[in-house]
Amino acid sequence: MRFVPLAETPPEETPTLWSDLLILLRDFGLLILGVLGIIVGALLLSWILKLVIRRVVNRIVNGAKGKANVDDTQALERSPLASIRLVQRTRTLGSILQNVVNVSIVVIAILLVVTLVAPNALGSLTLLTAAVGAGLGFGAQNIVKDVLNGIFIVAEDQVGIGDVVDLGLATGIVEHVSVRITTVRDVNGTLWYVRNGEITRIGNMSMGWSRVIVDLALPVDTDVDEVEAAMMETMKELAKDPKWRTRIIEKPEVWGLESISGDALVIRLVMKTRTNAKDDVARELRMRVMKAIDTMGLTLPQLNSIVLSGPEGAQRVRGANPPRTKPTTAVTAPPPPERPIWRPKRTPKSPPENPEGSA
Repeated sequence: MRFVPLAETPPEETPTLWSDLLILLRDFGLLILGVLGIIVGALLLSWILKLVIRRVVNRIVNGAKGKANVDDTQALERSPLASIRLVQRTRTLGSILQNVVNVSIVVIAILLVVTLVAPNALGSLTLLTAAVGAGLGFGAQNIVKDVLNGIFIVAEDQVGIGDVVDLGLATGIVEHVSVRITTVRDVNGTLWYVRNGEITRIGNMSMGWSRVIVDLALPVDTDVDEVEAAMMETMKELAKDPKWRTRIIEKPEVWGLESISGDALVIRLVMKTRTNAKDDVARELRMRVMKAIDTMGLTLPQLNSIVLSGPEGAQRVRGANPPRTKPTTAVTAPPPPERPIWRPKRTPKSPPENPEGSA
């Protein structure tokens, strides 16, 4: 019996294994390249958008400074062509836009990476995502409220970075405004973090102008007209002082006798100033008033600085100057026509006829 050796066939598993490994490595490399491409693209897009936002903010700020012919923002506040509100609002919107850009790009990049790594993952997690979204919707109501309120606060220019505000919960200078939190530093240096959803009212003391109000209490036997004339002269000297005249924007006023009591007569002194100079002007005004009173030889019962609020503040918006209106011409009704008086009609009498036979 003869045995014939079988021809040795090369194993087919080895080429298949290597080809599968190469395909796997290729797919993995492409996946890594795709993820890296998404990350690099997100970083590049974020950098470009931040650069654009920064360029726009700087252009607006430099434009406002150029119109006012100043070099820094502090000088801009003292400039007659002050555009500080535009600068503050632009910087605030710029910081918020950068935060929105960062969050949006991160969310989009994560979704693209998940879609690239596991194309069916998002579809299979639809129900779970809906359930989680519903739960977050109930639990994140405060966050949504904060964000929406913050967007409206910034869009309507209610506050800006550098404003002195009263938020009810905190009073001070606004240092940062985001879509959820507004940070305020008070006079003691404490930094307050106020949620935008908790802000129900905003008192902004840095918009437009401010008013210094000083109530001067005088003895009951004082000549009020003489004191008012002296106080007006004192305030005019303050308004003409080269150091203070750029901070006072209107002529000073004496609103007159504000109240009468058994101990004192109170007259009210008013000066309209720039928002950032109210406290300094008030201190200087009180100092000059005290010196003028000492010169006149009067003794003051009290000297108060007044902040009008509530209905009184609303009624005194225009101060002692009533709105100017044209006089209304009184229209009088024409006199009624005279009624004719009826009189009987008189007939002329005929001469008597001569009787017959008369000569």
